[in-house]
Amino acid sequence: MLIGYARVSKSDGSQNLDLQRDELIKAGVDKKRIYEEYASGKREDRPVLDNCLKALRPKEDTLVVWKLDRLGRNLRHLIEIVQDLETQGIGFQVLTGKGSCIDTTTASGKMIFAIFAALSEYERELISERTKAGLKAARARGRKGGRKFIMTRTKLNIARTALKDPDTNINELCKELRITRYTLYRYLSPEGELREYAHKLISMENA
Repeated sequence: MLIGYARVSKSDGSQNLDLQRDELIKAGVDKKRIYEEYASGKREDRPVLDNCLKALRPKEDTLVVWKLDRLGRNLRHLIEIVQDLETQGIGFQVLTGKGSCIDTTTASGKMIFAIFAALSEYERELISERTKAGLKAARARGRKGGRKFIMTRTKLNIARTALKDPDTNINELCKELRITRYTLYRYLSPEGELREYAHKLISMENA
């Protein structure tokens, strides 16, 4: 089943969802199955998107968006979302724009997205190499550096359990743990599965 997600940044009437809604319906999405949200693309707090992702059924549904920039805050966030969908057997399709070649229900679409993911990974590795080089140079001069983990093992366990409950309010969870949504999803997927940063945190605390 096709599930649509549409978003504009402002709810003051200067922007509307008509174009996205029409294109999603034209692509075969039932208008009753379109999740519509008014929120800036940079906002971490997007409850409609969270509800949409939770509602998708593994190996049955395909998430459809008008353009790539309607979904992710940035390339990294977008890739994390789509990789989570692919892990669950949920398809992803982009109707227009630079990402219109992406349709993970097809072999060619999967290949195109794999290229996006590889470029993002390459970018992360470059940043990591520069960071390590900078820290090494700082240590050689007697300075200590490095970003402290905002998440703790205890917070991680609490968040992991909470995310497995579909009734969990993400905003309240983040407020309770004193972390941002970005931090939460950096360590855990929307379903509570451990991500790379979570494994790093666990290995550091076990060392």
